[in-house]
Amino acid sequence: MTIPIYQVDAFTMGSFSGNPAAVCPLNAWLDDDTMQDIAAENNLSETAFIVAGEGSYGLRWFTPAIEVDLCGHATLAAAYVVLNHLQPELDSVSFETQSGELVVTRDGDRLSMDFPARAPTPVAVSEALSDALGEAPAEVYASRDILAVYEDEAGVRRLSPDQAKLLALDEGLGVIVTAKGDAVDFVSRFFAPKAGVAEDPVTGSAHCTLVPFWAERLGRSQLVAHQVSSRGGELHCEHRGARVIISGQCTLFLTGSIHL
Repeated sequence: MTIPIYQVDAFTMGSFSGNPAAVCPLNAWLDDDTMQDIAAENNLSETAFIVAGEGSYGLRWFTPAIEVDLCGHATLAAAYVVLNHLQPELDSVSFETQSGELVVTRDGDRLSMDFPARAPTPVAVSEALSDALGEAPAEVYASRDILAVYEDEAGVRRLSPDQAKLLALDEGLGVIVTAKGDAVDFVSRFFAPKAGVAEDPVTGSAHCTLVPFWAERLGRSQLVAHQVSSRGGELHCEHRGARVIISGQCTLFLTGSIHL
């Protein structure tokens, strides 16, 4: 069996930045173990598998360790592959996923994703979380992930978490750390050792929580964000109540074939 593979850097205008994702178009779903093995072999934070259907594509996401219910950068990468290589005549593409229908639309030189909002609720600042992150956050919230809020961008940038202690936390799939940005509306980083990803370079799904949080705090719906990982990435966001719009650019890095 030969499977095409595209590697796309998402949320960036050039290679070697943003978040790399593999996209594998399939004629039909492979068994779960094979898709997980391919994702582990790719060893990227996400591998997206897509299957064309009637007017939409099925989409599933795998980290090197697990299948996840929502991934932003790999959705952006999958849309880039469809809209630029598989069906360039389209202006938008619809994906059927574990998180419902996700639509990605051309928006000038960006692609815009329509995602569910995951507004967080406040929780206590635990000693275990503060110890794992190395510095106590000012506030903590919870949705799918834990959201730790710091006083400033410098505090987010200097964190060097203990991955073993993050892995041992009872709450959340991952830990988002965030602060008001110096040059953008807000900055963030995302740590997910439970998903086999120590630090994700740019995390669209985290912004399902970040956007409603910062929209309320800053009092406006349109926001520009920067994920300040070592690779970095820029996201243009809009809060629409139960939905968030997350927009960014992509760069194709490689194409090839997987042989099974």
